[in-house]
Amino acid sequence: MASFLLRRLLTALPTLFLVITAAFFMMRAAPGSPFDSERKLSPEIERAVMAKYGMDRPLGEQYVNYLKGVVHGDLGPSLKYKDKTVIEVLAENFGVSLTLGLSAIIVALIVGGTLGVFAALRQNGPIDYLASTLAILGVCIPTFVTAPLLVLLFASRLELLPNAGWNGGAPENLILPVTVLALPQIAIISRLVRAGMIEVLRSNYVRTARAKGLSEFRIVTRHVLRAAVGPLVAYLGPAAAGLLTGSLVVEKIFNLPGLGKFFVISALQRDYTVVMGMVIFFAALILVLNLLADLLLAALDPRMKLS
Repeated sequence: MASFLLRRLLTALPTLFLVITAAFFMMRAAPGSPFDSERKLSPEIERAVMAKYGMDRPLGEQYVNYLKGVVHGDLGPSLKYKDKTVIEVLAENFGVSLTLGLSAIIVALIVGGTLGVFAALRQNGPIDYLASTLAILGVCIPTFVTAPLLVLLFASRLELLPNAGWNGGAPENLILPVTVLALPQIAIISRLVRAGMIEVLRSNYVRTARAKGLSEFRIVTRHVLRAAVGPLVAYLGPAAAGLLTGSLVVEKIFNLPGLGKFFVISALQRDYTVVMGMVIFFAALILVLNLLADLLLAALDPRMKLS
């Protein structure tokens, strides 16, 4: 276990370094400046502002200084939000994305997993065809299409739910964005569970269990599901990271103050430090969740060894 964690750490650090490097130089290569506005600053004021944030120094020196700050846990100040550091911006808005992401993951696992199990047990039957159709629709229809359609139906026409806003995380404000986030994941999870279960149901040890007289319920719950969820666990690592850090489209459409919305705003405003901080946070979260997925896979499948 210790050697496995050490190897993953030695792999994660260079990966994170490459992500930081690529993001830093891509942001600096983008046209415009964080201090561009409709009202042009005087040359003296612009030089003073650039000097305050160290942006008047050579690009290589800026890069080295930024890396030093990251090593010490300092992602710098926001260039647009006055008197706020990047860490504070992340902390203030991550709660919204965390609530949305966790809710969407739970809904997707329950609904998608149930559909996948029934589709596998009733292969080539009506339930299987229905689940497959729903999965194809869920994958093919993008969120920027489903979100306006659901708002039009449930908010504008039926007036059952609010069309946007956070309202302190009230349940009625969560239903539509969580549904939009969960739909593609339901489709993918149902397909992964179905494929994994069908493969395991055809294995020799399942035939042996049936021959010994074990009930179908016990075979499915104690043997098939445990062996079939491997691909699902591997998929959930990056998928959960994407949901937990916020959806750019969903948070923008529903006007939710999460990381996704602020990432878009910060990118448009050329707020280099906030964009960089979010990229680093997202990359680190993916690495951590992938590590947890590997550990969970090893716990579910004794044949896997962490060495």
